[in-house]
Amino acid sequence: MKRIVITMLFVFVIAVPALANTDITLPSGFSQDDFKGLSRDLGLAISYVPLATAEPLGGVLPHIDLGVEATSTSIDKNASYWKAISNYPGNSEIPSDLVMPKVHLQVGLPIVPIDLGIVYGEAPSTNIKFTGYEVKWSILQGSTVSPAVALRGAYTTLTGVTDLDISTKSADLSISKGFAMFTPYGGYGMVWIDSKPTSPNNPSLTEETLNESKWFIGCKITFFYFINLVAEADFAKVNSYSARLNVHF
Repeated sequence: MKRIVITMLFVFVIAVPALANTDITLPSGFSQDDFKGLSRDLGLAISYVPLATAEPLGGVLPHIDLGVEATSTSIDKNASYWKAISNYPGNSEIPSDLVMPKVHLQVGLPIVPIDLGIVYGEAPSTNIKFTGYEVKWSILQGSTVSPAVALRGAYTTLTGVTDLDISTKSADLSISKGFAMFTPYGGYGMVWIDSKPTSPNNPSLTEETLNESKWFIGCKITFFYFINLVAEADFAKVNSYSARLNVHF
């Protein structure tokens, strides 16, 4: 177990310098199509990543999952909008993977099968920061023979970027079933992205409202009840891959 934990922490450390001196600034001449593509990519990148099974955390007493995680979102750095941002004075080239370390807290309420969550993340050496919130209701709590099923609603908002305001709302349905220390899970969801341009260089740009669907699969591995490793892949128009190390108490 020690080797696994050390490996996970190493991944989080090396993920931090994924970008270098690249702020999201919209240059003059940014087209509406460019703004739409950027809004979709950033919206999906900051949309809520569950990194959790469908089972409720709580029971008779409340329970907490607290951990660190990182999400790597695969983007097309050759797209016109990413090239324009990379070429902005003072910026470095955008990499093909946008990596964001995060801190994630989830609380399982007592008695009722409802979990509340909050996450904060940012892409180092950029002005990309975001905060997200979730409510998860375990419709079926699961047992030794039956799976758990949950509905989740979430909201995220982008901060730090002065040239656009992005927020997302999402809803998903997930299912999971534990087998010894392993609990695989999967689900389907929708993400609604609202993006408003605030760039003084591009007064003609207008708001974009986008609807995107995504599938996700993941697995939680539990060690000694209170340490969890979780990995998840989210599949949409831009794909994301996430890992989480957390403690349960």
